[in-house]
Amino acid sequence: MPQPLPPACLRVDAAAIAAAHQLYCQLTGQNLSLGFDRERMWYELLRAGYSLENLRAVITYLQREIRAQRRNVGALKLCNLLQPDRFEEDLNISRVRLRPPPAAPPPTRLPPTCSPAQQERGRQQALAHLRQIKEKLSQGLL
Repeated sequence: MPQPLPPACLRVDAAAIAAAHQLYCQLTGQNLSLGFDRERMWYELLRAGYSLENLRAVITYLQREIRAQRRNVGALKLCNLLQPDRFEEDLNISRVRLRPPPAAPPPTRLPPTCSPAQQERGRQQALAHLRQIKEKLSQGLL
């Protein structure tokens, strides 16, 4: 799983901040102004190496969790979403894939507990019992 780039490797400009804020507003259906305090929060998140695709993944994950009533709608508040530690945790959780448990190994065949001659006698006895039951059914006795 890729880690965010170190802050020294990124240059965050006003266009990147505006694009992130616009994506947030579009995905959440909100129309929030982009004041200095919000610009600063966006700057810190983007400078930490998170992308617009990361933002989209976290928002869609949170929306799915809110619809399932596992998260509170407050998780989508901008001041909550843009906390780098929470964002990182939500991003990682959004990537979790729950895998089904490994399939059980096929049952192993146990060696026969009786000799082939004993097995054959048992089959013949079972066939004789089935013939008797079939005969009684045809006679209406069962």
